[in-house]
This record gives sequence, C-alpha cells and structure tokens, in this order.
Amino acid sequence: MAIADVTVIPIGTETPSVSSYVADIQRVLKKYEESGKIRFQLTPMNTIIEGELPDLFEVIQAMHEVPFEKGLMRVATNIRIDDRRDVKRKMEEKVQRVESQLKS
Repeated sequence: MAIADVTVIPIGTETPSVSSYVADIQRVLKKYEESGKIRFQLTPMNTIIEGELPDLFEVIQAMHEVPFEKGLMRVATNIRIDDRRDVKRKMEEKVQRVESQLKS
C-alpha cells in the first residue's frame, strides 16, 4: 500500500480560482474510490491518495488529464509517493503514530 501526495496545477486559467478544477478532480477520485481501487483525502493544498502503486499511477494520470479536458493547454502536477513495503499502514494510522508520540 502506497500513499501519494498529489497537486494538480492548471496553468492559463481565466481566473485565479481553481476550485472548479479541484472539484472535477475530486469527482474522478470518487469513481476510483467507489470501485475499490483507492482511498483519498482532500486537503487545503493537495489531495492524498492511498492504494496499490500501479493504481496510484493510473489515478494520477486521470487527475492530470482533468484540466486538459476542460480546455487548458498546460498542466503541472506535483507528486510525492511514500511506498513502504515492510508495513501496511493507512494514512490515518500514520497520523495516529505521530500523535501518540506527542503524548509521551
């Protein structure tokens, strides 16, 4: 199980707001989640996706395509992947581990 931090940056939008692009990307992610391939979490600055690495790459490509489908000609996507193979941990468990350290 891997976790990816993904930020899709539409370039050349008509306004500074990109919330409509983010919403469309979240709709794509919801379909993948409903199929059981991933879990995801929207944050104020990015989206966190959890799943098997091949599925993550497929999902990231689908996310990257969304602004092109809305007519843009340029998109930058930042990706950071945490792929730990000795332990299977969900994204919430990673946060809980840090929070438990703060209590001691």
